[in-house]
Amino acid sequence: MTNEARVPFFLPTIGEEEINEVLMTLKSGWLTTGAVARRFEEAFSNKIGGGVQSISVNSATAGLHLALEAVGVERGDEVITSPFTFTATCEVIRYLGADPVFVDIDPNSLNIDVHKIEAAITEKTKAILPVHFAGLACEMGEIVRIARKHDLKVVEDAAHALPTYYENQMIGSLDTDATVFSFYATKTITTGEGGMVVTKNQEIADRCRTMRLHGISRDAFDRYTNIKPDWYYEVVAPGFKYNLTDLAASIGVHQVERIDSFMGLRKSIAEYYSASLAECPIDLPPSDDGHAWHLYTIRLQQGAWCDRDTFINEMSEQGVSCSVHFIPLHLQPYWRDTYSLTPEQFPVSTQTYTRIISLPLFPSMTQKQMSKVVAAVKSVLQCC
Repeated sequence: MTNEARVPFFLPTIGEEEINEVLMTLKSGWLTTGAVARRFEEAFSNKIGGGVQSISVNSATAGLHLALEAVGVERGDEVITSPFTFTATCEVIRYLGADPVFVDIDPNSLNIDVHKIEAAITEKTKAILPVHFAGLACEMGEIVRIARKHDLKVVEDAAHALPTYYENQMIGSLDTDATVFSFYATKTITTGEGGMVVTKNQEIADRCRTMRLHGISRDAFDRYTNIKPDWYYEVVAPGFKYNLTDLAASIGVHQVERIDSFMGLRKSIAEYYSASLAECPIDLPPSDDGHAWHLYTIRLQQGAWCDRDTFINEMSEQGVSCSVHFIPLHLQPYWRDTYSLTPEQFPVSTQTYTRIISLPLFPSMTQKQMSKVVAAVKSVLQCC
């Protein structure tokens, strides 16, 4: 089947505004972190609201690393999180010499099971790292309550969660220590590669800004653009190289303006899928007004004639690209072997992995593409 006839799993939506802004940046003579990155940060803070500060970085992985370091996670500490996530969530914990402690997921939301968190807390626990899977908010009220009770930090992995709402409040503006968003090519808005750390805490914001650029006490942009010679700087910590370039931010400043329109389009696609596939032997994703619909995931029921891998292969043959989110970390060799993890320890994550499929979902999907996806699902599952 030709590429033109296939429905891709995802396509980014880039407009003329983004293209023109990139060209302007290329002509400006300043390509790395500078004025455009600051515009992007300000626009993002205004969108999240709640008096937050935003620190742009070159990936959400970098942002998670910075946020955990800023809240004081260090060697020997433990951070509670979910195994049902991408490895970046936990690799940053290991960067700091700390250890992830995995808690299984809720069978409905596929987010961390809040009823199992307290049992995982030890004297080494420093933080809780909830992951808002697919764009649906975790039970943040209960997570914050547990954190306060045990004097723990909370850093949210919001790679999927823009814009996600919890009890009518946008993720990123809650009473947590920091929230990290992703602007990878497949996310709800994109800068190609990139991320944002969001916090209300001035000390955390200052630490992230310092550590994202080699531990230098001031931005290179300030030193090189001042009218008077101002070359002096100080290295105050062994930092990282995590800054977002103006070239990337040139895309982001206009993507932020389209967050709500993108959200409306994704929601309409999700609603179409749910209405069209209601009679098929699948579990549909939970419907929630605050859902960002980064992913539309279905789970095969016991009555389905085929397994997950067969389903994906059959969909591909019909010209529809699907994916799997995620292969749980307790099944990945590094995490499995390092922490002696078994499938039996995480029964919900293990079972969910064998049945879950992510269908194509992106703002520029046409009605023809949406109909093709639905027709293929019905054909494969024989529920026409």
